[in-house]
Amino acid sequence: MSQVTAIYNNNVVTLDNGIIHREIKLSQSGSFTASSFKLLNDKQEFLLINTHSNKNDEDKLLVSDSDEFGFKINDKEYTGLSEWEFISSQKVENGIKLNLRSKEIELQLSITYLIYPDLPLIRKKLEFKNTGDNKLKLESVDVERLKIADDDVGTSSWIMNDYGRQKHLGQFIGEWYDPIMVIHNHSTKRGVFLGNEAPGVMKRTSAFLKPSLLTTGLTHIQQNFGFRKWIEPNETWESTWVFSGLYNHTNDPSLVLNTTVNDFVRKHMGARIYNVTEKPTFVYNTWEPFRHDINEDIIYGLIDAAAACGAQEFVIDDGWQESYGDWGVSKKKFPNGLKPVFDYIKSKGMKPGVWISLASAETKSNVYIDHPEWTVRKANGEDINLHSDKDKVYDWESRSMCMTTGWKDYIRDVILEMVNEYGLEYVKGDFAAVTGAYTSDKTRSGCHATNHNHKDRNESMLEMYQSTWELFDELHASAPNLFIDCTFETMGALHLIDLDMCKHADGNWLSNFIDNAPLGSLKVRRLAWSRTPVIPASSMVIGNQRLDDPNFVFSLKSLSGTLPIVLGDPRQLSNEQQSEIKTMADWLKKMQVQYDFMSYRQDLPGFGEPQDGFWDGFQRINTDTKSGGIVGVFKQNSKKNEMWVTIDHLDPSSTYEVLLGPEKRVISNGSGKELYSKGFKVIFNKEFQGELYEVRKE
Repeated sequence: MSQVTAIYNNNVVTLDNGIIHREIKLSQSGSFTASSFKLLNDKQEFLLINTHSNKNDEDKLLVSDSDEFGFKINDKEYTGLSEWEFISSQKVENGIKLNLRSKEIELQLSITYLIYPDLPLIRKKLEFKNTGDNKLKLESVDVERLKIADDDVGTSSWIMNDYGRQKHLGQFIGEWYDPIMVIHNHSTKRGVFLGNEAPGVMKRTSAFLKPSLLTTGLTHIQQNFGFRKWIEPNETWESTWVFSGLYNHTNDPSLVLNTTVNDFVRKHMGARIYNVTEKPTFVYNTWEPFRHDINEDIIYGLIDAAAACGAQEFVIDDGWQESYGDWGVSKKKFPNGLKPVFDYIKSKGMKPGVWISLASAETKSNVYIDHPEWTVRKANGEDINLHSDKDKVYDWESRSMCMTTGWKDYIRDVILEMVNEYGLEYVKGDFAAVTGAYTSDKTRSGCHATNHNHKDRNESMLEMYQSTWELFDELHASAPNLFIDCTFETMGALHLIDLDMCKHADGNWLSNFIDNAPLGSLKVRRLAWSRTPVIPASSMVIGNQRLDDPNFVFSLKSLSGTLPIVLGDPRQLSNEQQSEIKTMADWLKKMQVQYDFMSYRQDLPGFGEPQDGFWDGFQRINTDTKSGGIVGVFKQNSKKNEMWVTIDHLDPSSTYEVLLGPEKRVISNGSGKELYSKGFKVIFNKEFQGELYEVRKE
């Protein structure tokens, strides 16, 4: 392992781990700019190099105009090219914090850089301290700004956006679907990647809006969800994290996702799912087909049937409560309460869970009536439902409650009471907390209230996200074993999941795919492929595939690329069907115990985006132990009946066996090098077919 260097000396910050090297220079004129960013295996600069002189500098040379950061204070733009004065530097774990003072305004700016062993990646955040007597209006924060050498307008590079999966040429602004962006130059076979850890709709990453310039940080003020922060005198505010890194010698821009980004997220970013010691491999939820029409008798029957299918967790969805907001148990549907129901779930070897709306209250609920000061407000002062374009949800009036108020503590205590009194172990937190996934009106977001913990609507949005994360953190602190499922509806956009959420919630109900196999299965695999390997696969809870689908086993195999959650009515299944599903579920559980495959997922070499008429697949190999894992291979109406499958990330010198699913029939064996170079042949004669394979180190 290389030695990590993070120092400030002679007005230069140096970051080096033997793989990647970055220097940022504070000149005598006060500019703070990147002067070097390169990989040490070829030592070629990735930054745009200039050879013009600067008369205020002794060395008469400014090697880069990469101005490191950018933001607006009281409507004026400041960057690294503004005038700054060094105050101090201090070591932090894995990096350094540099403290600067503006020569123009009463502001102290601190920049934290982190660098990790054996990763060509640097993490960064900004910290603002108001040292004056008047409040400062902070907007349009670019935490990272780099000018790159290989392209100036974006015509020579693929901009890999939308979770790094889609190609774009030319100028580009990335938004909420861009927790990662890769800028790959296909001529030089190298690239830059930018990671954005801002939450939900608050992230912004851009490429080539100005010549050679790449940026990542928070939304700019002119955007639909423009960020703003009012910093009071003597107040300090920290930005969200970003990261940037480099790669070279490849034609494949997705390679960096499967290696560097994947390793960073798993090892260093702090994703919650990696702290879950018993990761669920098969979860049942009641939403389809019952919707709200559930009761005690139905649930007891479903518990028996779900247990017979091998489910590990049993989640009661919407319909158990008397009202949104008060969250009392419906006495009509559950006359004995939920405690005996939860006890029965546990007696069957499953963990109990419930659905709950995190930030909604009916207008008839006591909490809405007693605390009107907690409601989200429109610009005209009226309360609002952020979840959709209508204030009416189903057959009752519902309003959104602001997470920056006492509501956050209230809903936390509601959930903890269920943990303490009933033994709750899984909570599916739903509905909009900041903006709606289904609304077409983008101004229907944030909160205009003047008596909450934000000054205005623009400031409210990031505060509402971060208060939701505080809710999750406080729940985990009091109930460490509680699995928190934060849905895409809470995140604020269709199928939205991002890195910041993954640091605070364990999972994200990512979709509502109601189609039966094979179409539903294809949608599952397509969504899983599109968001991994950037997002931890096991944080992706993909619904709504049903147990009572005649081709459900095909769906279960497709779901095993993420966290399998299933719906439907398992009471309709025969004993033979339940047994077949349980065999697969038990096998997945065994594979998890043996390989911890739920902590990993990589692209399967040679298999791309799942599409009708093609083959697709995934691998979930333990890249730390190299002990093995599972591989999924699928044929979706392809004209080809056979494919060769190769496996990456194994130990080249060790010998492995490839076995067919629960059958344990040996399909192939060979060294890790042979399985990567040659692989094994798969023959599927059916129109739609899929199999899971165990890869076992001998």
